[in-house]
Amino acid sequence: MDRTISAQLKQFLATPEPAGLGPGPRPGVQSEPALNPALDSACQGVKVSRERQPLIRALVLLWHDHLDPAHSIAQAIENADGAFVHGIMHRREPDYGNAAYWFRRVGNHPAFAEIAKRATAVLQPKDRASLLVELIPGGEWNPFSFIHACERANRNSSPNDALNPLLQQIQGIETAVLVGMFEDE
Repeated sequence: MDRTISAQLKQFLATPEPAGLGPGPRPGVQSEPALNPALDSACQGVKVSRERQPLIRALVLLWHDHLDPAHSIAQAIENADGAFVHGIMHRREPDYGNAAYWFRRVGNHPAFAEIAKRATAVLQPKDRASLLVELIPGGEWNPFSFIHACERANRNSSPNDALNPLLQQIQGIETAVLVGMFEDE
């Protein structure tokens, strides 16, 4: 599933800073009233089924720190994809226990293999080996370990901590993989 995101949708993830591990807000994100019509237009310009448009909308809203509207959308989607987005929302809230609940409902999602592949490339340097083993044991993406790493980073974060930006980069990979997966072929 090595798919890339169309330029029309990639633009929504091109923020000055990656999404935080917490709820935000951060500078440089678009307002919900600005995002919604732009998303409507973008979804018409690419092949995205009506069923998957809410998933992309929820992910973009999350990326721009609009957790409440993303939560409403994800909560209404009763399948593994909706549970995945719902889990991300609760991880960022932060409500780590609830995030784990939703990821248990996800099961073994098809996106996990691509997330593992891309995150492995980011975690290859030797100074990141312990995080690689934690997040991708045996080459398999472990969303529960990612929840725990985000919790640890939020609890122990300091200005000189390199863990936060690394986890934000991996969260960006997760979002990009899902958006690409939700685009129709």
